[in-house]
Amino acid sequence: MSDVNRETPATRTRPALSVVRSWWTRRQEHAPPRNDTGARSASPERETGRSGTAERDRAPESADSPAPSTLWRMRTTVRDTPGALASLCSALAGLRVDILSLGTHPLAEGTVDEFLLRVPAELESGTLTAAVAEAGGRDTWMELADTHDLVDAPTRILALATRTALDSAELPLALRQLLGRCTIRSVPAKGEGGPAEDTFDGTVMRLASAQGSALTVERPYLPFTPTEFARARALVELDARLGRRLPGQEDVVDLARGSVTVRRADTADLDAAKAMHERCSARTLSLRYHGPVGDADRYLRHLLSPRFGRTLAAQTASGRIVALGHLLWDGDETEIALIVEDEWQRRGIGAELLGRLVAMAAEAGCAHVYVITQSANTGMVAAMRGLGLPLDYQVEEGTLVITARLDTNTAPGLVSAEAAPAVTSVGEAPAEVTAGD
Repeated sequence: MSDVNRETPATRTRPALSVVRSWWTRRQEHAPPRNDTGARSASPERETGRSGTAERDRAPESADSPAPSTLWRMRTTVRDTPGALASLCSALAGLRVDILSLGTHPLAEGTVDEFLLRVPAELESGTLTAAVAEAGGRDTWMELADTHDLVDAPTRILALATRTALDSAELPLALRQLLGRCTIRSVPAKGEGGPAEDTFDGTVMRLASAQGSALTVERPYLPFTPTEFARARALVELDARLGRRLPGQEDVVDLARGSVTVRRADTADLDAAKAMHERCSARTLSLRYHGPVGDADRYLRHLLSPRFGRTLAAQTASGRIVALGHLLWDGDETEIALIVEDEWQRRGIGAELLGRLVAMAAEAGCAHVYVITQSANTGMVAAMRGLGLPLDYQVEEGTLVITARLDTNTAPGLVSAEAAPAVTSVGEAPAEVTAGD
């Protein structure tokens, strides 16, 4: 994360990251992962807006089928007086809008009511918000919903707590699922007294987390409520009380020469990761970190921390780590970074880790992932092309940013060569698959 108050790999490549962010405007929700070393494809990306006609999936009409409808989530603030909610519900009923669920978020003045609505497909969101305003609602916000939103709030929150309890890396994703589209960053706590007190103000929330750090959560399009703040703080406190947790799943992968075990890794693997660095050539470290190779070890604790993403390690039968792959939550963007020890390059380890990390990102609901490498790194380009996903390229002063648009209907790696989109080739030689920030 670029706003951590110390030098990280991201600070060395802000020019390259700015290339990505200049044309990166997507938002995403995060869906719960299925397992810890691979995943299924993501759920469809949601649309959002305050007005206008949304694209709708319409079922084939027949004489016996119900009228086409669309699911919407809506928030509006009403006066905390008798009859205020009744007036709002009457206005919705007048538009043939069905209220599927209702939640309330009390404020110091007024109440934020959160609805899940089934709306006639022909009804525009602007017409709906106008009717809500006439009935006394203000600061109305709407977003297209899907069937996942039909799960009641207590069940959903219990599921998020379970995910958080099983895996330290799940906290950022659980918070996104709880709070919707938001940017979450982990920053060092300031001062000797430890993390500041948990606070929230409008669209920014700050929560003290484990290991003397703090999480900042930003949601510019929708202010937080005290209810959301209490729920988020409960998840963070649960994570802190349980301490380090890492799923124990391990997969044995047969390679062109030999085999390795792929598993999750974290800061407990710091010494083994440093030992791998010592066995890597200066060229491999330079391709990975894009800076002085002597600084490489400084970044490992940050990269291995579950606060910043997930890490996969490939290890030999003797337990020696020979490759690392990182899936990094860079604000509301998702980066993939890889390094493979020289002796184990050109055996398919990098492509194996890349496919798994992309699958994890898809399972988490990410719409895109990107890698930052050098334009001469033909191995990384070939590995990205091997995913069979649409690719975008951005080149600036020898730095290559490759963005994969995740297909929500196709599992990564299952697209045939004929179906793969045509891209401009930068090189296809099976060289080192090494990329990073």
